[in-house]
Amino acid sequence: MGLSSIAYDLGSGLNGPMSISHLSSPRQQLAFSAKSCTGSRACITVRAADGNSGSMRAPPSTVRASKLVTNAVAVKSETASIAATKSGHELLLFEALREGLEEEMERDPRVCVLGEDVGHYGGSYKVTKGLAEKFGDLRVLDTPIAENSFTGMAVGAAMTGLRPIVEGMNMGFLLLAYNQISNNCGMLHYTSGGQFTIPVVIRGPGGVGRQLGAEHSQRLESYFQSVPGLQMVACSTPYNAKGLMKAAIRSENPVILCEHVLLYNLKERIPDEEYVCCLERAELVRPGKDVTILTYSRMRHHVLQAAKSLINKGYDPEIIDIISLKPFDLHTIGNSIKKTHKVLIVEECMRTGGIGASLRASIMDNFWDYLDAPIMCLSSQDVPTPYAGTLEEATVVQPPQIVKAIKQLCG
Repeated sequence: MGLSSIAYDLGSGLNGPMSISHLSSPRQQLAFSAKSCTGSRACITVRAADGNSGSMRAPPSTVRASKLVTNAVAVKSETASIAATKSGHELLLFEALREGLEEEMERDPRVCVLGEDVGHYGGSYKVTKGLAEKFGDLRVLDTPIAENSFTGMAVGAAMTGLRPIVEGMNMGFLLLAYNQISNNCGMLHYTSGGQFTIPVVIRGPGGVGRQLGAEHSQRLESYFQSVPGLQMVACSTPYNAKGLMKAAIRSENPVILCEHVLLYNLKERIPDEEYVCCLERAELVRPGKDVTILTYSRMRHHVLQAAKSLINKGYDPEIIDIISLKPFDLHTIGNSIKKTHKVLIVEECMRTGGIGASLRASIMDNFWDYLDAPIMCLSSQDVPTPYAGTLEEATVVQPPQIVKAIKQLCG
């Protein structure tokens, strides 16, 4: 079964469970190599490892590759038949994040969670619901409203051997901890001469919600992308949400996991067996030959909506969810560009200094000779997100704009 088109409605509001009330060493550089993952959608099926080791043991035969089938776009019949017979269980995206977190806390006693209301309240979006009762108040720690303090505490905990996960009640609030994230998380491995590793995961809801106001609609990807030493990924489906959560917790690098507030109620069938996604690998969502569309997070689903119209009009777009916002998977992206020779980037980040700007520069540096047309980029407007619903919608890229851009690009 594919993604539930009912659970994700482009015109709907936020129906989630929120209640009212430096990579300096060669070894770490190798960890960023995309060669370690194969296939358009890579994951590793693993057996439980020793709780104190934090290592993964997976025989070569367990490397799997598959493509997500979604109701938002027409797919080839053989792909649909594979999905129809696939075993597993259905979860909403926030439940998939919780399942991945819970599995890692069971596997490794060093894993702990801290943030505002993450304990017995279960988190603002219920990602940590039930974990305090299961693992205790010391491993699921409620903190005061002081982002700089508890983020700094997480960095210190990581330096002493723990593997903390920091939840920002809203990613915009983590601007209060920007010093700890940049000067401490990103740089301590380097400035300590490799004496310390900082295996911290920083996660929480972000993106333009549904009339949440400017301060709760922040897109911080571009803020953190420029910080040396940080790794950053964006989940877009329950499948990759769980797999990326597990991979981020196991990483020796500080990882920022970007979650979109309007995707928490997205439903998908995921495997029953344990799996871990690759932190450095993009996902080929739909193969095509006319144009490469690069996107991530919520815009993946806007692109898939636009693709229905494009396919009916005779276009054959190739859609790639870049997932890894730092570093980019230039291997997957480059292979697509060499085939299509045209690129459209669709993002919710701001146009000035956004992810799209960095991605466009990387493409021009590496694949200029393969381009037959200028790179187009659709981004959000460079304005604080309005509270009024109609104005808010006007600041974000919509499917009709994507269709229009592809027509212009492909002629």
